[in-house]
Amino acid sequence: MTEQSLQSIPLRKRIWGWWFFDWASQPYHTLLVTFVFGPFFAASATQYFIGTGLEGEAAKAAAQSSWSLCLTITGLIIGLSAPFLGALADIAGRKLPWIIGFSIAYVLGAAGLWFMDPAGSNLWWMLISFGVGFIGAEFALIFVNAQLPSLGSKDEVGALSGSGFAFGYLGGVVSLFIMLLLFVEQDSGKTLIGLDPILGLDASAREGTRAVGPFVAIWFVAFMIPYFAWVRDPRTPRRGTASLGRAVSMVVASVKGLKHRKSLTSYLVSSMLYRDALNGLYGFGGVYAGLVLDWSITQIGIFGIIAAISAALFSWAGGLADARFGPKPVIVLAILVLSLVCLIVVNMTRTEVFGVALAESSGLPDQIFFACGVLIGGFGGILQATSRTLMVRHTTPETATEAFGLYGLSGRATAFVAPALIGLMTTLTGSARLGITPVIALFALGLLLLLWVDGEGDQS
Repeated sequence: MTEQSLQSIPLRKRIWGWWFFDWASQPYHTLLVTFVFGPFFAASATQYFIGTGLEGEAAKAAAQSSWSLCLTITGLIIGLSAPFLGALADIAGRKLPWIIGFSIAYVLGAAGLWFMDPAGSNLWWMLISFGVGFIGAEFALIFVNAQLPSLGSKDEVGALSGSGFAFGYLGGVVSLFIMLLLFVEQDSGKTLIGLDPILGLDASAREGTRAVGPFVAIWFVAFMIPYFAWVRDPRTPRRGTASLGRAVSMVVASVKGLKHRKSLTSYLVSSMLYRDALNGLYGFGGVYAGLVLDWSITQIGIFGIIAAISAALFSWAGGLADARFGPKPVIVLAILVLSLVCLIVVNMTRTEVFGVALAESSGLPDQIFFACGVLIGGFGGILQATSRTLMVRHTTPETATEAFGLYGLSGRATAFVAPALIGLMTTLTGSARLGITPVIALFALGLLLLLWVDGEGDQS
C-alpha cells in the first residue's frame, strides 16, 4: 500500500473501518466468553462431574476450575507471545497480514464449538477449540489497537477509542438478541419468544445453544469486510530484516528501557493487575450467575443484553469524559465502581445479602445482580477504552505495535493469575461465590500503582 493509495481512503472511512473490527469481534467475548457458551460449558461440565460421583457444590467448583484452567493457559500463551509478534510486525512495517492470520484462528476456533456434547463427553476438546479462537481474537485486537495512533491526535484518540468500544458493544447486544430470540432454547425447548430454534435445529440436543460458535464465526467474517476494505497499514519504513532473533532483541531492549520510563512501567504493571481483574469478572460473570444464582442461559443472556447496552452507552460517554478530563481520572473512577460491584457479588447468595437472610422466594438477589451487570458492563467498557488511550499517550506510531505488544504482555502475561486465583479459591472454599474474592485485591493493587502514572503520558 503506497502513501498515495492510503490517502485515497478518506480518514472518516478508515475510522469507521477500524470501528467495525470491534463490532465484528465483540461477540466472541459477549456470546462465547461470558453469556452463552461459558455458562453452557459450566452447566454441561457440572452434570459431567456429577456423573463421575461428585456432589452438587463440588461438581460446580470442578466445572469453574476447568474453565479457569482454560483461561489460564490461553492467557499465558497470549501474554508471553504478544510483544515478540508485535516487534516482528514493527520491523516489517505491516500489521494486516498478522490480523488476517489471527482472524482465521478466531473463525476456526469459534466454529468448532458446534461440536460441544451437552453431556460433557468432549469437554477438553471444546476448551481447546475455544482457546484457539480466543487466542486469535486477543492477538488480532493487539494489532488493531496498534493502528489507533495513526487515526488521530493524542487529544482525539480518547473519543475514537470510546466510540469504537461503544460500537463493538452495540454489536454484542445485537448478536445476543439474535441468539436469544432465534437460537437458544429454554427448558421448554422454545426460544425466548416461543419459537423452535430456527434452521431446524434440534432443541433436545441443545443445537440452538451450540450454534453460538458457528454464528459468532459467520458474524465475524461478514462484518470484517468493512475493516479489510477501508483500513490499510500506514506506510512505515522497514526496520531491518524481520526475524525472531531481532524481535527478541528489540523486546529485551524495550523491557530494559522501562527502568528509565517510570510512568510507563507503573502503568503497564497497574493495567496488568486491573485488566486481569476485569477479565476475571467477564470470564466468570455468567458462570457465577449459573452456578450461584441458578440462572438459565436465557436469563443470563438477558442479563448480558442489559450489560452490553450499558457498556455501549457508558463507553461512548467515557470517551467524552476521556477527551474532557484525560484517561487517568476516568480509569480511577471505573476501578472504584468495579471494586464495589465485586464486594457486593461476593457477599450475596440466593438466600442472603451481606449476611441478612432473605425470604425463600425473594427476587432481590436477581435484581441486585442485574444492577451489577449494568455497572460491570458500563464501567468495564469505560475501563477498556480509556486504558487503550492512556497507552497511546505512552507510545509513538513508529513503535506502536511493539508498544501494544508490551501492553498485551502486561494484560496477558499474568492473565492466568485471576483465573488461577479464582480456581484456587474456589477449590479451597468449595464455593463458586467465594472464588471471585481475589478479583477485589487485583483491582486494589492496580489502583495503588496508578499513583505513579502520568496522565499525560511520557511522549508529550
